[in-house]
Amino acid sequence: MGTFNINLHELVYSLSDALDLVGVVQIHHGKRVGFMAAECGKQMGLDSTTLDSLFQAAILHDCGVSNTSVHARLAQFEWEQVHGHCEIGAGLLAITPPLAHLSDVILHHHTHWSTLKTLDLPDDIALMANLIFLVDRVDVLSLQAQVKNANILLGMDDVIARIVEKRGSWFNPNIVDAFLEVARSESFWLSLEREHVDGYVYEWFSHETTRPIKFEDVKSLVKIFSHIVDAKSPFTFEHSQGVASLSRHLGELFEIPEHNCDMLDLAGLLHDIGKLRVPDNVLEKPGKLSNSEFRTIQRHSFDTFNILKKIRGFGEIAQWAGQHHERVDGGGYPYHAKESSLSLEARIVAVADVFQALAQDRPYRPAMTPSQIIEILEADSDAGKLDRNVIGMVKNNIESCWKRATLQEDVAADAVPA
Repeated sequence: MGTFNINLHELVYSLSDALDLVGVVQIHHGKRVGFMAAECGKQMGLDSTTLDSLFQAAILHDCGVSNTSVHARLAQFEWEQVHGHCEIGAGLLAITPPLAHLSDVILHHHTHWSTLKTLDLPDDIALMANLIFLVDRVDVLSLQAQVKNANILLGMDDVIARIVEKRGSWFNPNIVDAFLEVARSESFWLSLEREHVDGYVYEWFSHETTRPIKFEDVKSLVKIFSHIVDAKSPFTFEHSQGVASLSRHLGELFEIPEHNCDMLDLAGLLHDIGKLRVPDNVLEKPGKLSNSEFRTIQRHSFDTFNILKKIRGFGEIAQWAGQHHERVDGGGYPYHAKESSLSLEARIVAVADVFQALAQDRPYRPAMTPSQIIEILEADSDAGKLDRNVIGMVKNNIESCWKRATLQEDVAADAVPA
């Protein structure tokens, strides 16, 4: 497996857009937390390396959240069950080599200072975790204040007062003092508006150069976001990984170049990232979707494309992932692209998505057997929906395709159900 020439900061930033989709009322929450953390860090005299780590941890601090109901509870200033998402996020970063050093920061980004200072943690980890905690709460309070009055400057004094109340208990006194210093400036508060935060974040990732990064390191980072998507519903557990595994396998069977197989792997992992915008109750509805619910679902592949297209070097990945609901007769969505404008790779991801979904339990039906899946795929092929050649390849290699889709590559062939 080869390398990808990408800007790692840009990859983290663009994929963090997916986290914004979860919190409908907190769009750009992670980026605002990143901005405030960096400003406070500069006030405290942190070196550039620590500031870089702080910013990455800040924009990813809620990577353990995919459920919209959990995100809504995090919008409360105090919530007793807050640490669950910290543990999930820390676990995801721990198995991601480029970000593993930030795992403990994510784990403790809601730990009170009175507890944090008693733990055996490096000083820089404890400081980053507590600083993210403070500015995360500042953002929650400022959003609440803006509900009462659109002018954020009218609520800043109340926000500051709430933070000061927790000085020494929730928050490190030195961090509170740094926050108070930067919060004196009206520009600090006005910079929380969307257009200013975007510019600040862009400046951050523009300082990182595009460089070769091993495919496995890129994939480990991408898997964070596929896990967030799959964890949104118990019915989609490991769906993205299964689609990625099957897509790559089909690419190899078609003897597609290795780099394209790598890209198929990533496209499969990321194809449903736009679903983070879909409310949980729609994804888990046991019956037929209403017209409005189906229309809500329909935008997810478009959102997927818009997130991925921002990453330089991911152009084809964005296209293949964004076209996974297109059909060769032009009856798919959201572009109504026809066979002539759909690459083999896009058609592979579309078939892999259907295959893997049928192989899983869903709220409206149990998982299907390989023979049942082939029957449905062939019917879709006959109806001009899915690519006939890709389905033929699946049928001729059903045992290996089943094991790839269900992540059971090592299962003996005779264990595959009929």
